Amino acid sequence: MKISLALLMLLLAAACTGRKAVSFRSPRPTCCPKEMLFRRKIQASRIQEFRYTASSCALKAVLVKLPKLTLCVDPEEKWFQEYLRMQKKPNTSST
Repeated sequence: MKISLALLMLLLAAACTGRKAVSFRSPRPTCCPKEMLFRRKIQASRIQEFRYTASSCALKAVLVKLPKLTLCVDPEEKWFQEYLRMQKKPNTSST
């Protein structure tokens, strides 16, 4: 009995210390620590969606969802500002 209880406690501790994934559906605000900011340019075609972190977060950042992961990005990055401008630009099509 002591062994199974110890094993259960070990499994619970391992589950609690595991890496937390960023979720767009999370009811709690997701914040990005400064050392986790992704500094390289991301191709616009790979970005599925993005959202700003909550105002309660210490660092202003953007959560950028890609096909297989979500990254934290500095909203002041030049490439991200250009991405935002392209998103606001109306699509022009020739008819």
